[in-house]
Amino acid sequence: MKGITELNEGVIPFYQSVAHETALFQHCWQQKLPLMLKGPTGCGKSRFVEHMAAKLGRPLVTVACHDDTSAADLLGRWLVRGGDTVWQDGPATRAVREGAILYLDEVAEARPDVVVAVHPLTDHRRRLYLERHSEELQASDEFMLVVSFNPGYQKGWKELKPSTRQRFAAISFDYPEPELEASILIGETDCADKLAKRLVKLAGKLRGLEELGLAEKASTRLLVDAVRLIQSGMNPRVACIAAICEPLSDESDVLEALHEVVSLAF
Repeated sequence: MKGITELNEGVIPFYQSVAHETALFQHCWQQKLPLMLKGPTGCGKSRFVEHMAAKLGRPLVTVACHDDTSAADLLGRWLVRGGDTVWQDGPATRAVREGAILYLDEVAEARPDVVVAVHPLTDHRRRLYLERHSEELQASDEFMLVVSFNPGYQKGWKELKPSTRQRFAAISFDYPEPELEASILIGETDCADKLAKRLVKLAGKLRGLEELGLAEKASTRLLVDAVRLIQSGMNPRVACIAAICEPLSDESDVLEALHEVVSLAF
C-alpha cells in the first residue's frame, strides 16, 4: 500500500515544543488513550509524532490516508504467492502486534470503513478485529493510536463525526509565534538568525493576505524548504518563490501578488 512509512528506534528527530503537547502525548501513551492532532498543513504535526515515538523508544508506523485508503489496506489481506494463499498483515495490524505507535495522517481523507475498523482500538477494548483472518488482537500497553486532520481544510462530507472525535484526547496545532518559529527554522536547518527572522516576517505577511482566498497558508514546512534552497546557494528571492509561493496557488493573479510580497522582503 502506498503512503506507509515505518520509523524504528534511533536518533530523536528535532522538534521545538510550543506548549504542553509533549507532556500530553506522553500522558496519553501512559494512560493508553488515543490522541487526535488538529491543525493546518505543515505546522509540525507529523514531525511531532516522529519526535515523540523516538523519545518514547517505540517504533512508528505512519499511514498517509487518502480517498482510496480502505480498512483492508490497514488490516491486511489474503494474497496468492507461488500457488499458495497467504495472509499479509496491514500496517495497523503490524503496529498492534509490535506495540508500535500507529499514526493515521489526514484520517478524514480515508474511506469510512477505516474509521469503523479502528474504533475498537479507541476505547477500553483496545482490540483489533481481523474478520478476514478470523483473528482478534489485543493491543499491548505500548501501543498507541494517533490521528491527525486539518479542520480548516476538511469541510463538508469529509469532516470527522462527533462520535469519532469524542473517542480521542485532542490538541490543536497552529503556526507558532514569530520568535518561536524563527527558533524552529534555526533548529531545523542551522541557518543564521537574521535569515530565519526575515523568512518568518515574510510568512507573516503572506498569511495575512486573506483577500487572496488561499486554501492553505504559508507553512513552517515551506519556510524550512526555502532555507535549504538558500543554503544550497540559490538566490533568496527565487528560492522563496519556488518553495513558498508556487506551492500555494496556480492562479496567475494570486501568484503575482505573492511574488510582489517576496520581492519586497528580498
